[in-house]
Amino acid sequence: MGTYFTTFYKYKYLLYVLVERDIKKKYRRSVLGVLWSMLNPLLMMIITVMVFSTLFRFDVENYVLYLLVGQVAFTFFSEATSFAMGSILENSALIKKVYMPKYLFPFSRVMSSCMNLVFTLPAILVIMIYTGQIPTWKTLAFIFPLLLMLIFCLGIGLILSACVVYFRDMFHLYRVLISALNYATPIFYPESIIPPEYRFLLDYNPLYYFIKGFREVIYSGGLPHMDTVGICFGLALASVLVGIIVFRKAQNKFILYL
Repeated sequence: MGTYFTTFYKYKYLLYVLVERDIKKKYRRSVLGVLWSMLNPLLMMIITVMVFSTLFRFDVENYVLYLLVGQVAFTFFSEATSFAMGSILENSALIKKVYMPKYLFPFSRVMSSCMNLVFTLPAILVIMIYTGQIPTWKTLAFIFPLLLMLIFCLGIGLILSACVVYFRDMFHLYRVLISALNYATPIFYPESIIPPEYRFLLDYNPLYYFIKGFREVIYSGGLPHMDTVGICFGLALASVLVGIIVFRKAQNKFILYL
């Protein structure tokens, strides 16, 4: 781990360049640019609210904010891990020519997705004020679930980016998994509607705890519960440790499969 931190500090400027490149690439030739990071969740939220509040009528107080927080958090995970998964393959030409720590590529993708999440914060603040949830100093506590989810995404990104080099079908399998997680996670519906026999879908769903942490701060207006923080910390630590181990064992043979 010490070697990773030393190497990370040595190549910090390269990481900055990679993150900047990823953000510019995403919004290249876009008229609104980073404004889409704010408009996209708002537009998706409006559509989803119209559908679910009209057809299903979930009894959730301040459903707009409830939905937005869940959507933003899930989108961050989906985007960060999906982009990180293809980072090694997409930079294969550079990896073959120049030596650099290969883990910087999935890390930069996760960081650029985190920046996109940060760009959505103004939209969240607007919706909070509009729905009567006035931000307080406690709102700043969202940084804790955000950092833990960032670490969790990094670990998952390392695992996926290493596996997909050897097994390209991971791209298709992961899309299916993301779709399943989208419905298995209480994003647009309250967890109270889940029958007891299907409660395991939440208990063994890591995204449930991270989204719960975000909602405890932004939606409920308080501080994240210690049990939620503890579970998220354990998931983040386990994810990044397994990710480092898997990536270190796999990276030496990347060149043979790129």
